[in-house]
Amino acid sequence: MQIRPIEPGDNVELAKVIRGALTEFGANKPGTVYFDPTTDALYDLFRTPGSYYFVATIDLQVVGGCGIFPTDNLPEGTCELVKLYLAKEARGTGLGKQLMEESMRWAKANGYTQVYLESMPELAKAVSIYEKVGFKSLDGPLGNSGHCGCDIWMLKAL
Repeated sequence: MQIRPIEPGDNVELAKVIRGALTEFGANKPGTVYFDPTTDALYDLFRTPGSYYFVATIDLQVVGGCGIFPTDNLPEGTCELVKLYLAKEARGTGLGKQLMEESMRWAKANGYTQVYLESMPELAKAVSIYEKVGFKSLDGPLGNSGHCGCDIWMLKAL
């Protein structure tokens, strides 16, 4: 297993992983990254200043990723943990937690003081992992992610 920065050639495989996971969990609905056109161009999206995306590979095959993004209208010092998805064969290996921790280390090293995320009930397993690493539930969304299909909002101090 390897975790590395996103490369231009990762776009197609990452989009497959993300849409495959959302379909598998019945979360392939409007208002989610499933229908977000940036899902097909993650390398370009993560050229945005204040953002970074990590890709996980097993035997050089892309199996997932996770990133940090300076979502519009978030409070000062806050970034969003975004697009944490793993292919089925990579789940249960600890790779998701490693991706999340690497992303949060990057965020802290780059001046962020808290991390926000959005999820949905269909991804309950991921939500339980977020809780285990210290994310706390919020009563409503922060910022303007554009993902109105998410109704779980969480925040963690770095």
